[in-house]
Amino acid sequence: MKLSEFERALEGEFGAFGRVLLRETTLVELGNRTGAEALSRGVAPREVWIALCREQEVPRDRWHGAGRPAPPRG
Repeated sequence: MKLSEFERALEGEFGAFGRVLLRETTLVELGNRTGAEALSRGVAPREVWIALCREQEVPRDRWHGAGRPAPPRG
């Protein structure tokens, strides 16, 4: 999962609140770091996405963030 895919998945699942979750939610499985801290320390976006989905109890069938197409430019 590329960072751009992560950002689209975050926005798609959580809307504008996604940025708050990324900065404020401590993810135990990523060493008690926030998602933003984990990304800045080199944790793969896919790992952060899955940890955030687990923490926020997103149904597993919506953990598909990887591979989401870019929105059409127009």
